[in-house]
Formats: sequence, C-alpha cells, structure tokens
Amino acid sequence: MSAVGQVSEVVFDSVLKIAHSKKYHLVVLKDCSFTVPAGQLTVLIGPSGCGKTTIINLIAGYELPDHGKVHIDGKPVEGPNWERLVLFQEMALFPWLTCYQNVMFGPMARANMSRKEAHAEAINLLNKVGLGEFKDKYPMQLSGGMQRRAELARALINRPKVMLMDEPFRGLDAMTRELMQEYYLKLFEESVTTNLFVTSELEEAIFLADRLLIMTNKPSRVKKVLEVDLPRPRKMGVMGSKHYAELKAEALELLHEEAVKASAASGKADLDLQSGLQKLSQ
Repeated sequence: MSAVGQVSEVVFDSVLKIAHSKKYHLVVLKDCSFTVPAGQLTVLIGPSGCGKTTIINLIAGYELPDHGKVHIDGKPVEGPNWERLVLFQEMALFPWLTCYQNVMFGPMARANMSRKEAHAEAINLLNKVGLGEFKDKYPMQLSGGMQRRAELARALINRPKVMLMDEPFRGLDAMTRELMQEYYLKLFEESVTTNLFVTSELEEAIFLADRLLIMTNKPSRVKKVLEVDLPRPRKMGVMGSKHYAELKAEALELLHEEAVKASAASGKADLDLQSGLQKLSQ
C-alpha cells in the first residue's frame, strides 16, 4: 500500500513506570522488557488494569518511563511524533470536518505532500475501507464502525512507522467488530507496517496477531510471548482450526493465572477473562 513508509522496531528495556497521586504511588510496570518487531502485528493482552494503555502512552511519547528506556530503531522516545500514531478507544475525528477532510488533515497540516498527491491517497484509502461513497459525510452521520474505518484511513495517510491501537474496536457490536477486524487485517497485510494492538478479547488477539504478548498483573511485565503461526492472509475461518484452539487454550491458561491474582488484589473479577473461560469450556 502506498500509504505506508519505512517500518520501525520498538524495544522496551527494563521499564519502570509509577503512577503518582497525592494519596499514593502505584507501580504499574516493573522490569518490563519486550520487542515489537518491524513489520509485524504484535498484540498485547493482560488482566484489566495491568498497564496496557500505559505502554501505548510510553511508546507514543505521551508519558516517559521512571526508569529504563523505550527505543524506536535504537533511539530513545522523548516525546510525541507523527511517526508513532495512536488509534484511541474513543472516536477522535474532528466533528466539523467531513470524512474526506479528516483524512486530508494530516498531510495538509504537515505539508509533506502536494494536495494532488494527498487527494489521490485519501480517495484510495477511503475506497479501501469502504467509505468512498461517504467521503462528504460528517462524523456524526457515520456509524461507529464507519468512524473507526475513517480513523484508520486518517492515520495511514500519514505513513507512520508504528501504529498503536488502544482497544479501537471496544464497544462495537459483534458483527461490526468482526467487520472491522477484517478491514484492519487487510490493510495491515497490504501495508506490512509495525503494529502494536491492545485488546482484552482473546479471540480477537489470536486472530489478528503475528505474536502475542501476555502481561502479568501489576506491577506488570511480559509473562510470555506466543508466536501465532497461523497462515496469512488470514480469514475468519481460521478460528475453527485445531491450531487456533490450541493457541487459545495456552493463552487463556496463562491469562487466567494472572486474572486470579488481579481479582484477589482488587476484590473484583476480571469480566473479560471470565467470559473467555466460559467460551473455552463450551
């Protein structure tokens, strides 16, 4: 896909992150080390509250570690940069701009391509995500799934080296979520950019991932890296395969151990992982 430039490798090196408040100091990440390989789709999953969004913020440069380093291609992350773009849980399109104008905003603001080139790329991306006929609609005239697709197009036109996805499909109904997963996978498999995708849904995680980072309870670190060697291009039918079921069972056992610890510490059950256990036992 023409909307993607050079890809980058992300390295977390012994990161410590403490959440500070007037009443307490909470260690969120401790001795957290992992790699997001260049050109791969890495999925991060763990118990609720284990610091998944904190990791996104550290890579994006919105926060800095208290100890350790976050590196992009060997250089420390010192602040936000267009090369690392985040798709948030909440819709972030500009409501006063049309779908097309939202996608055009980045290239025009950065002045890194001509209007003619940006226009052609915007139309190409909008067509790829099924929004060509809706380019003149405003965000509030679009469904939740269509808004998510518009945000994908708006991010990709900037040709980021790293895409950071913070549970972007959370809150969508099941059918729309599956559709978004297919659109996202198609764009990734065409672009082969570096992606870190955060989710609380294990089925989604295994379906999307090249590799799965399983987090511990707080203070969090990577408990295990699972290589998801399912074939690409990937279709929904792979979820019915024996190997998919084996990967899911292994990941769920690891996650359940950490969910039990998280529940004991907070006094509340991790509903996302409870749901996963119920599905696995059916």
